[in-house]
Amino acid sequence: MQNKFSLVGAALLVAGLVSGCAGPEQKLGRGLNNLYEPVRLADMRRSVEQTAVYDAGNSSYATGVVRGLSKTFARFGVGFYEIVTSPFPNHKDGDYGPIATNYLTPKPAYPDSYKPALIDDSVFATDTSIGFSGGDIAPYIPGSRFRVFDAP
Repeated sequence: MQNKFSLVGAALLVAGLVSGCAGPEQKLGRGLNNLYEPVRLADMRRSVEQTAVYDAGNSSYATGVVRGLSKTFARFGVGFYEIVTSPFPNHKDGDYGPIATNYLTPKPAYPDSYKPALIDDSVFATDTSIGFSGGDIAPYIPGSRFRVFDAP
């Protein structure tokens, strides 16, 4: 039993070393980003907003929720797939690009009323002499739109 685990570990190590770095790390990062979608709910908020704006009637909100839930689960599944298959190219050699682009955008689609920015932290601060700078206060909270020193 121990030999099987060591063989699997060795195979994964060889696959990781042989596959290179740029493509697999982008695919892994994109997969982690997509896996976080049920917490972020960006596609859900965008679908509800866009359906309410462009479709008239009382059923537009319900349609937006169903459409957003579908995209949220699809993005979660694509994220899981990309994490598991990150060391391996999709179809051709060196093709680590996004999949399911007919239904999902490669990056999460936020509502038009909210565009995320850098978090307000000293790491990203441009003015360290006064001790604070602008940015999002809580971008990880869905619906948070509070920014410090946001220029119009």
